Amino acid sequence: MRSAGFVTALVVAALGIGLPAHAVADSRESAGGTADADLPEVRSEAAAILDVGTGAEVYGKDADEVRPIASTTKIFVAMAVRRKGIALDGWTEITRDDFDAARGGARTRLDIGQTFQNVDLLRAMLMASDNRAPTALGRAVGLDRDGLIAEMNAVAKDLGLKKTKFTDTSGLRGNVSTAREMALALAAALDDDVLAEIMATDRARIVSKSKYAKLDYVSTNQPLLGGKYTVTGGKTGYTRAAGYCFIVSAKVDGRHYAMAFLGGDGKYTRFADFERVAGWLERGAPGAKVAVEQGKAKGDKAKRAKLRVSAKGKVDAEKK
Repeated sequence: MRSAGFVTALVVAALGIGLPAHAVADSRESAGGTADADLPEVRSEAAAILDVGTGAEVYGKDADEVRPIASTTKIFVAMAVRRKGIALDGWTEITRDDFDAARGGARTRLDIGQTFQNVDLLRAMLMASDNRAPTALGRAVGLDRDGLIAEMNAVAKDLGLKKTKFTDTSGLRGNVSTAREMALALAAALDDDVLAEIMATDRARIVSKSKYAKLDYVSTNQPLLGGKYTVTGGKTGYTRAAGYCFIVSAKVDGRHYAMAFLGGDGKYTRFADFERVAGWLERGAPGAKVAVEQGKAKGDKAKRAKLRVSAKGKVDAEKK
């Protein structure tokens, strides 16, 4: 997993430091002055599309506006417990504390008293957004709820994400960030092979230690399920305050992009936004902030480094 150094390099590039002036202009103006009509019709309230290879922002819409981020929060839980050395093949019981932390969220399938492997709790959290998983995962590395929140904030700080703040483990209450910072955070999370494997999985079955619970999960990442594009990972989220959110990584015409769509007004708006953006990138991204060519993009290559992870165990290659 690459570190703060890699994401800091992306932050620098995404903020336009060292890039030509046209690369940091508002997305309503392109490098060549192309009109709005050339840009994708993104209907989410805020969005950011970053070229992972160069760190350059290809498209932005209110990309630095601080907004609630709902369950996209959970990639920070995953990064936090990985950094704390979670034993993937260890077992953790679902408790009343997890029930309390998940109050107000969507229905859970992780019953109190059942014990699951930690890697399966990561699957439940990242694929299906189960709200009881975050505090259980925190407990697996010796963190209570407040300790986990502190560690999530520490991850954001180490990644140079100055507008990303956490007060809750699941995203149900209070967590905020920006589209730009969430795209950067997703790029960091997917540099961890374990998290990348999980977030690229469309379906998985998890079984409790007692064998009582046998749960089939399907990813909430609709473009991943659709298979039209090479989706390498992502996370959805929704609360009334945040709207419908979606962070996603995909390869389009030989380039790797990290994208964030925040504040959609309908369940499928965020997925339609992804489809519109991916189609625009396939057409050569007319009106983009930075010139994009098929298979390559102009600009300096972003530096890469590793974020320290001391986790034990690995994800099974096929667990479906």
